[in-house]
Amino acid sequence: MTRVAPEADVTPAVTGAADTEVVTAVSAATDQTGPTGSLGQFGQAGSAGCAAGANGGAGPISVVICVYTERRWDDILAAVESVRGQSVPAHELIVVVDHNPALESRLIAELGPAPGRQATPGMQVRVVANREARGLSGGKNTGVAEATGDVVAFLDDDATADRDWLKFFADSYAGDGVGGVGGLTLPNWDTRRPAWFPREFDWVVGCNYLGMPGSRHRVRNLLGGNASFRSYVFGLAGGFTADVGRSGARLPLGGEETEFCIRIGQSRPDVRLLIDHRAVIRHRVPAARGRFGYFVTRCYAEGLSKAQVSRAVGSADGMSAERRHAGRILPAGVARGVADALRGDVAGLGRAGAIVIGLGVAAIGYAGGLLAATGGRGTRRRNHRAGRREPESL
Repeated sequence: MTRVAPEADVTPAVTGAADTEVVTAVSAATDQTGPTGSLGQFGQAGSAGCAAGANGGAGPISVVICVYTERRWDDILAAVESVRGQSVPAHELIVVVDHNPALESRLIAELGPAPGRQATPGMQVRVVANREARGLSGGKNTGVAEATGDVVAFLDDDATADRDWLKFFADSYAGDGVGGVGGLTLPNWDTRRPAWFPREFDWVVGCNYLGMPGSRHRVRNLLGGNASFRSYVFGLAGGFTADVGRSGARLPLGGEETEFCIRIGQSRPDVRLLIDHRAVIRHRVPAARGRFGYFVTRCYAEGLSKAQVSRAVGSADGMSAERRHAGRILPAGVARGVADALRGDVAGLGRAGAIVIGLGVAAIGYAGGLLAATGGRGTRRRNHRAGRREPESL
């Protein structure tokens, strides 16, 4: 399948925005109640994670890739190869398989030691089973428990990391009090980017979006598929909670990394989280995720997810960034879309309309999630009864 390669990002300022709220614009051409982890659970990771090492200020970096389906076989292997090809080698690569014995056996046969297979210098590859409940949070917790590096980095199973991804992560840990570093996630569309798809909503396809703070600025939370944390923060905040994020649900929920990052800030306000736009990954976007139906479904699911996050950490922290985004960035996006249409770009009206619809649907999802909790019928409980993951068509 031919994919449309993403181009380099640019970082223009939004009119009226402060310097610390410079936003990321991706190329305009084409384009899981409460913490489940504990200090004891994550005792294998690097001693305290505070000492600077050879990798800039990071020390050894363990990379975790969580996988769940053989339908992504080629994507998984591409993700693994991108880690193997890093200019600064990873300390180890841990592939966590989410309750899929057939996939686990196949990956062990493909990636494990074998006669004539050349190992990556200095990097061990291990395939392990998710030891917790089915879902992304359990997979990440298993990876952290297995990790022995001072820093644990996460890469999506359908993304590839640029060669200097870990190098720039390591560089950003040189600053005082940095407990986590994320990167720039660019969309790698299987087909051309839909003209109606607003860049303010690139989070819908798991990518950095118009309205995020600029590179090297402090952020509330990182994006889960392109993130790293010093090992000690898992002892401070616990692990990823299974009550938030992707699991056996039909809806494409998310937010486990947001809830985790907010807990870090609540437990240790002095710990800083940064995004370094030089640490780039390319996230595959299948054609089905460029459809308006998926856009609406994902916005509704995000509203539900934000209700889960708010219940866990409080709405003041759980919705702080979202209020700013909805109050400043999205109105500017609507105005820009209309202006583009007046200049002859008819798709600008589509982008403006998608922003309005996306915000409205997310608000409905958020309200529904809060009402379901008030009524004693948690949305996730209903979704778990589906007993399977998000279909590939979503």
